[in-house]
Order: sequence, then structure tokens, then C-alpha cells
Amino acid sequence: MDVIVQAAALLADPYVILVMVAASIYGLAVGSVPGLTATMAVALIIPITFFMDPIPALAAVMSLSAMAIFAGDLPGALLRIPGTPASAAYADEAYAMTRKGQAGLALGVGLVCSSIGGLVGAVVLIAAAPWLARIALQFSSYEKFWLACLGLLAAIAVSQRSWMKGFLSLLLGLTIAQIGLDPVSGLMRFTFGFSDLAGGLGFIPVLIGFFAVPELLRYALGRGPTPTVKSQPARRLFSGVGRELVRQRGGIARGSVIGTVIGSIPGAGADIAAYVSYAVARRLSPRRDRFGTGVPDGIASASAANNSSIGGALVPATVFGIPGDSLTAIIIGVLFLKGLNPGPTVFLVNPELITAVFLAFLLANVMIVPFGFAAIAGFQYVLRVPRSVLMPVILGFCMVGAFAVENTVFAILTMAAMGLVAFVLEENDYPLAPAILGLVIGPMLEENLLLSLTRARGNLFAFVERPVSMGLAIVVIGLCLVPLALFLARRLRHSDGRS
Repeated sequence: MDVIVQAAALLADPYVILVMVAASIYGLAVGSVPGLTATMAVALIIPITFFMDPIPALAAVMSLSAMAIFAGDLPGALLRIPGTPASAAYADEAYAMTRKGQAGLALGVGLVCSSIGGLVGAVVLIAAAPWLARIALQFSSYEKFWLACLGLLAAIAVSQRSWMKGFLSLLLGLTIAQIGLDPVSGLMRFTFGFSDLAGGLGFIPVLIGFFAVPELLRYALGRGPTPTVKSQPARRLFSGVGRELVRQRGGIARGSVIGTVIGSIPGAGADIAAYVSYAVARRLSPRRDRFGTGVPDGIASASAANNSSIGGALVPATVFGIPGDSLTAIIIGVLFLKGLNPGPTVFLVNPELITAVFLAFLLANVMIVPFGFAAIAGFQYVLRVPRSVLMPVILGFCMVGAFAVENTVFAILTMAAMGLVAFVLEENDYPLAPAILGLVIGPMLEENLLLSLTRARGNLFAFVERPVSMGLAIVVIGLCLVPLALFLARRLRHSDGRS
């Protein structure tokens, strides 16, 4: 307790609070631009942290991370262009609510749930970091393979209409993920002699292309739906949010737990946590048949998983120096830069400093609510801009975002090509979410499968020899067989009824 009091005193410095406020505004601005991810925002602020003391520098990074993750919801809900990869899981749902004139409700629920999820992740981080890290370290390549398989099942689950079309869309995403170098042998695949394809297709250009370009094309063809715009004061914009949060309390708790657990597994991250949480919400919601038409159930659970996953990812990052995702990899670099070498000894050598970092993350998730409400209230006016002005501006932002990640013109070409593919898919009622999830999980699945087979020398039983991997295998196989068994049982009952 004394350590927490000392850490809180370090954080209470007015200069530190001012730095957190500035970082929060910066995070909102960067996260709301399609393609400019939270990881990029943190990377861009690193040179400035060189001139700061450890506490304000790390507090700025924590505030920026939490705020940028939420800010990705803004363009996702209002324009169907997710600002961050994790926001793609529920962008369609939020945009459907915006088209019904419920943008304030969608973003308000997402905002508060992001804050709650982040607070859960922060509390777990402060209270149980070493214990959770020991669990995370139990995940070898075998467990990560089964976890990736679980994510693929989530891809099928988020398909609202046809599971077969969802499966084909997933295969497309997995195929795109195969382009480039083999993760184990280093051999070229599907490059067709083009050196630009050696590194594969960049995830951010593909993501922007999948979500932004189809909307731009529909507008150009005169077929794009225009969201309902209601000029409302802030107090009315968020009416119904409190009532909806009470109704969604179970989903919020579930999403926070899923995000914390998946985030603590190295290599998983917010993207997988959000998709898995959305898929679970769709299966358990009493309104599962209305998913995709604009219901807040999936938004509440997935957005809570979004921010709670950051707290989970910070567990192995601070206790063992193992990054949970690309964002925490940069945070580890900042810790090293400020003399807080991640590892078990950091809690003995600098307990008040590392605890102050955790408290900064906790405070940042509290600050999300007022800053987020202000951003939403202002962002609603984006929809009042004439579409003839808005769409070219969006195209410009998309091109800048794609180019900024890869620093090549090829990234812009990738965005355009994937946009055309996505447009054709949507015109034929193929869901895009499974393709995106296949692109996210594909490298993780392949790398851990090949590593596991190499370690086991081809022995498939090695995948179920360890207790954790066996448990995950039972879950995955059960989720595959139970729906099949229920389908066959229904067919038998129908056939008996006719006879």
C-alpha cells in the first residue's frame, strides 16, 4: 500500500497531468485518422520522450495508447472506416446504428465500455501482474496454434448471413496472409516475381482498402447510403447510453475478461480480443438475429475487450520483457530508455516507478470518458459536411494513412486493389470481417503450426500432450462438432416428423 501511495504522489505532479492531457488530445487526433494506428502514434511521440523524466514520459505513452485505441471507433461508427485495426471488429455494427440515427448511442456505449475495460485491465495489471504473467508463459507454440484456431472459429461466428460465405471470406484473408516470405524457411510465395510483394501485403493498407474504398466507390456510383444526421446538443446526443450500459453489464464484464486474458498472451493483442469478444457476444445475445443491423450488444463487449487487452498485454511486457503486441513492444523500448528494465527485478528495484506507470494507465482510462464525450460531440458535425466535400477528404486521409505505414506508393496501390476486391465481395453479400480476421490470424496460425511440427518432428499427438493445449484443443474441436451434431439432430427430427 505504501508503494501505491508513493506512486500516486509521483503521478499527482501538475506537470505530469498536463503532459497526460496533451498526450490524450494527440491520441484522439491520430487514432481518429484511418490508417494512423495507436502503435504509430506512440512511435511518433518517442523522440519527444527523450527530453522528459521517466514518469511524465511513460504517463504520456499510457494516455496516448488508451485514447488512440478508443479514437479508432469514431470514423468506424460515422464513416465505416475503422481508425485502428481493433475497431474493425464492430465497425459494421456501429455504422449500422449511425445510419439509423443512433450514432451517439453507438459511440457513447463504446466509449464507456472502453473505459470500463481499460480500468479492469489496469486493476488486474496492478493486482495480479506476476501471477498472470506465469500463466501467459505457459503458452508455447502448441497453445498459440489452438488459440489461433479459436480465432478462426470466431471469424465464422461473426458472419451474419451465411456461414459458407463467411468461410470463403476467411479463406480469402488466409490466402492474402500467405503472400511474401515463409515464416520458417524464408522462401518466397505468391510474389510472381514482384519484389514489392516480398514483405507481403501491408495490413493497414489492406484494412483501409477493405473498409474505405467500397464506401467511396458506392458514393461515386450514386449508391452510397447517407447516415441520418441529427443536430443535437451533447446532453441529448447520448440519451439512452446509461440504460443500455445497465442492460449490457454482463457483456461488458465478459469482454473485459476476454480482453485481459487474450491480451496477456504474447502475440495475440487487441485485434483478436475484439473479434473473439464480438463473436461470443453474438452467440450469447438474446438479439443475436439482429446482429449486423445495428445493435449495441457486440459493440459493448468488443470495445471493452479492446482497452482491457492493453492492460493484459502490459503484464508479460513489464514482468518478463515479452511484448504482448506491437504496441507493448514500443512501450518496452520506452521502459528501457528510461532505465526501467522490464523483468521481475523492476518490482524490487523501482517499485514506485513501475506502479506509477500502472496508475497512469488507470488514470488514462478514467480520462477517456470526458475527453471521449467531447470528441464525439464535436465529431458528429463531420456528418453535416456535404458528401461531395467529405469523400475527397476521406480519400486523401486514406492515401496518407496507407503511405505513412509502408512509406511506398505500392501501399496506395494495395489499398486500391483490395478496395476493389472488397467492393465485389460486398456487392455479392460476402462479409468482410472474416477476411480481415483471417489476415490477422493467418501469420500467427502458420508460424506456430510450422514451429510445432518442427519441434515435434511431425508427431501430431504433441499438439495435445500439454494440459493447456489439450484443454484448448477440446474447446476448438467441441465448437466444431457441437453445431454439426445439432444440425444432424434437427435433420433427423424433421425426417422422423415427415415419416
